Order: sequence, then C-alpha cells, then structure tokens
Amino acid sequence: MRVGYARVSDWRDLLRWAADLSARTVVIDVEPLVAFWDTSQEHLDQGVAAVLAQVAAIPPVEVVCFATNSARRLSGTPSGAGVRVIYLPSARKPLNTAPYRNLPRPGIVIGDQPATDGVLARRLGYTFLHYSPLLASVPAGPRLLQRCGQWLLPLLFGNQRRQ
Repeated sequence: MRVGYARVSDWRDLLRWAADLSARTVVIDVEPLVAFWDTSQEHLDQGVAAVLAQVAAIPPVEVVCFATNSARRLSGTPSGAGVRVIYLPSARKPLNTAPYRNLPRPGIVIGDQPATDGVLARRLGYTFLHYSPLLASVPAGPRLLQRCGQWLLPLLFGNQRRQ
C-alpha cells in the first residue's frame, strides 16, 4: 500500500482509494458511514446492504468488515457477492485487534475517528482513510472524540499523511 493516511470527504472518493490501494480487506466504521447515530434498525440494515454492494464490487476485495463500538446489531446476516462479510458490534476499537488478525492484507480502515479507527488502522498496519464529510449535526461524544483525535494524526501517521 502506498500511503498510511488519507483524508477523504466524499464516499465516491473512498471507493476510488480502496480500488487504487488494491485492498483485500476493508474495515468500515458503522457510524456515520453506514448509518447515522441513533437511527432505526431499518436504516442500519439498509446502510450495510448499500455499502456492501459498492465495496464488494471493488477488485480485489475479499473481506468487508463492519465494526462499531456501539451495541447495534444487524437484524440478519449480510452477504456480498464473492466476499466474506463480518459485522462486529461492541468491537472495542482500537483495543481489540483479535478479530482482524487473520484477514488478508493489504487492508484499509475507513472511519471518522482518528482516536479509534486511526489507531486501529495503525495497530493493524492498514491504511487509514479518514472520512470527514461536512455533517449538519454530530452528537457531542463523537464530536469531542473527533477534535481530540486530530492531535493524534501526526503521531500516528507523521509524514505519510495525504489530503
């Protein structure tokens, strides 16, 4: 993989990065990429299905892993054409790396939080695609974690950072 970090604000650009980096494993943070915080079960299920369809179409992706530190669970088991799908509720990112250890490399983590998703990417040796769209509203907790996480970026990725 060519870079350790890229800041991306558009979902289509995330898909292009994943393709350009030839990622075999894609770990995706659930909130806000798949479903916004405090949305319905239906939004979560539909979001996973929509994102999975797009990511599974990227060669050479073999594994798509949805990970969230919340307790939100899917109502059914998702499946993607030709890819292994994993959904990890209460993932304890970035502390718990066991579920990701045997996944094919190279990999990327797509998420909005440097303090959780970025640290997880660094610990796994994956590229961190920092999703940072302009959102109308973000709950106080994630907003505070985002601001604190900005300070971690130079420590985690140093001169590898790309805008």
